[in-house]
Amino acid sequence: MFIQTESTPNPATLKFLPGQTVLEAGTADFPSADTAEKSPLASRIFGVDGVEGVFFGNDFVTVTKSDSVDWDHIKPAILGAVMEHYQSGLPVMEGDSATSGHAAHEGEDAEIVGQIKELLDTRVRPAVAQDGGDITFHGFERGVVYLHMQGACAGCPSSTLTLKMGIENLLRHYIPEVTEVRPVGV
Repeated sequence: MFIQTESTPNPATLKFLPGQTVLEAGTADFPSADTAEKSPLASRIFGVDGVEGVFFGNDFVTVTKSDSVDWDHIKPAILGAVMEHYQSGLPVMEGDSATSGHAAHEGEDAEIVGQIKELLDTRVRPAVAQDGGDITFHGFERGVVYLHMQGACAGCPSSTLTLKMGIENLLRHYIPEVTEVRPVGV
């Protein structure tokens, strides 16, 4: 097994490409070791000292490290953990824990929210997946779209620019009811 790595716009995050499917559908975000109990792979990666976050996409694993360690020191251990997992035969996720990521939204804005989710799914999410992250819909209220940033996007120095100059402009162009885009925490 040969695992490729790619840098991301977030210097604290590295993208690992195992050369096979990680998740069949959706994404899975593990912002801490406490949240990884349903994933043997994420649990194994969190076993490496210095790992602060793990995120799964269709064909990649994104790992976020603490500032106190260098990639040169933990990258080999993470590569080993991913390789050991795939050789073990264990599933990536136990049960059906992957999600589409978008929060449900009911009410009078349902049509607008549907358009927002459609644009996110077709225009935004494929682009940020290339950088090892994901951006999902969290809410819409009085013209403001609230988005949840995951994987490499969470804590990325350029995420504010991406939100304001990229996503906000895109949504405002196609959906006049959108006035602003804001990030939300977990």
